[in-house]
Amino acid sequence: MAGNGSSRRSFVKFLAATPLLSQIAAHHLYAQATTAMGIKSQPNVFSRLGVKTVINCRGTWTYLSGSLEFPEVRQAQLEASEYFVNMLDLQRAVGRRLAELTGAESGIVTSGSAGAMAAATAACMAGTDDKLIWQLPDTTGMKHEVVMAGGRSAFDSAIRLTGAKLVLARSPEEIVNAINENTAMIYTTDLGEKLQQQVAISKERNVPLLLDDAAGIPPVENAKLYARMGIDMYCFSGGKGLRGPQCSGLLLGRKDLIETALLNSSPREGAVCRPMKVGKEEVIGCLTALETWLKIDEKKLYAEWNTRIDRIRKLVETVPGIATSSYVPDDGNRYPTLTVKWDQQAWGFSISDCVRELRASDPVIEVLGADNPSLVTAVREGNPNAKERKGPDHIELVSMTIKPGEEIIVGQRLRAILGAAQKRAA
Repeated sequence: MAGNGSSRRSFVKFLAATPLLSQIAAHHLYAQATTAMGIKSQPNVFSRLGVKTVINCRGTWTYLSGSLEFPEVRQAQLEASEYFVNMLDLQRAVGRRLAELTGAESGIVTSGSAGAMAAATAACMAGTDDKLIWQLPDTTGMKHEVVMAGGRSAFDSAIRLTGAKLVLARSPEEIVNAINENTAMIYTTDLGEKLQQQVAISKERNVPLLLDDAAGIPPVENAKLYARMGIDMYCFSGGKGLRGPQCSGLLLGRKDLIETALLNSSPREGAVCRPMKVGKEEVIGCLTALETWLKIDEKKLYAEWNTRIDRIRKLVETVPGIATSSYVPDDGNRYPTLTVKWDQQAWGFSISDCVRELRASDPVIEVLGADNPSLVTAVREGNPNAKERKGPDHIELVSMTIKPGEEIIVGQRLRAILGAAQKRAA
């Protein structure tokens, strides 16, 4: 009876995937016909250099070039590219517009969240004094300690390069005890109750707090939420969920601190953050991305994202022994995400094996597995905040970076790879 039940479930799953399998069959016939007639796919700027493009199911990772810009962003950048402008005037005008959109007192466009971290740190140490701005990264005579709530991260070099000294603190008590006359800033990536506690500490001790929520949009409401919470400074990446230029970010918050961050940044010659340049195109593009998000129907967008991963799910579930689930992370990269799991030991086929075969595809298919190809491996050495990770028992596919139609390619490829592995093990 158990065997009959299993067969029945497999039939139901195959039936659910039938419309998608029909699409795949039609696509294959079309591809064969166009090949026979000598019709080839159009080359692009990457293929002409011998670089494979990627079907990105991993999410908005910087090494995979972030996200794809909104069409409105591309158009705004093209228009911006046709004019000269005073960059300081532009940043201050954008700051006024960001204040209107978010409720923050001001804002500037930075070179990603990392650029925002550096500019905010320099601002809290050197202030508006040109002698001190020029002195950095030598912090002699300045407040120069940054309390790292939760400990170190792979991105804290953006703070250290300004000359700041990191002071690690994991609990509210440790944060309080770490604050002294040399404390310039508190840095955090925490959200929810932990963030509320840290905001209260920063207010009580009169120490500016920087929240790094690089992947915090969507939901776009976070841009307004953190202003309502009275957070001194907070930042988002422009090239992740915001879908602005990859080399942009937003630093929002108190007007005095934002102005000071600008004085410690490009285009000011002699400022420690001068190398972290953003052009007029990125400034306008990042602002346009936020404006675009504020007009979007997020429920409709999430429905589209869910539909994409559901199509992949239907295809891979036709392979016996596959288990899937979906969820939306609550700590960044908040997109519908599909998990795909199988018995690695019984199949003799690991997560790494699957990732390797997907990367051998053309175009390359990237999913979230065990590895991080962009990590400086020494980050884990001597870092008390780095945790040893067990190998994952599943792969994940992130909906947001999957272009419409690519889900069929991904589902069929994954179905073929896992189906072959299952048959070898049977």
